[in-house]
Amino acid sequence: MQCYDIKFEKDKAVGLLPINKQSHLRPLSTINQVNKSISILKGKPKIKRSMWSRRAQEYEQKITSGKIYELAEVVRDLNKGDDIMIDQSYSERQLFEKAYERILTEFQIILNLSLEDTQKKLDKALKRNLEKSQQNLEKKAPINPQPSQDTEEPENLENVSEEE
Repeated sequence: MQCYDIKFEKDKAVGLLPINKQSHLRPLSTINQVNKSISILKGKPKIKRSMWSRRAQEYEQKITSGKIYELAEVVRDLNKGDDIMIDQSYSERQLFEKAYERILTEFQIILNLSLEDTQKKLDKALKRNLEKSQQNLEKKAPINPQPSQDTEEPENLENVSEEE
């Protein structure tokens, strides 16, 4: 059987996809889908009052569905802002981080931004503390520290540029 080798550099893994099954892969999202996802992220969390185990299964299904809007809903619903370590259980934090990483990676590719800039944009939509997320980013991928500048980021995602 002939397969495509799909390399996942971050996880240092290789996936095999049979050549006749590539139609099952979802194309990258469009800029309009990213904008709608950001509006979902800015929305009010919709947390059901059911048992955590049931909600966790639903969140896991949404994360693995491959649908960017469902992924955005999971990130929005599990986002605890600055109090992430206080209010979340271990499994809740794991699900949030899984969904956050996936949406972050897709946004980075579509918006053609650095990981740091994409994370700032995502954290701004989630109203998360940008300093804490910057520290987490530095732990994952060391970068050259630069003096912080308080600049307003444009809301329009199509014309993103750094202000000097």
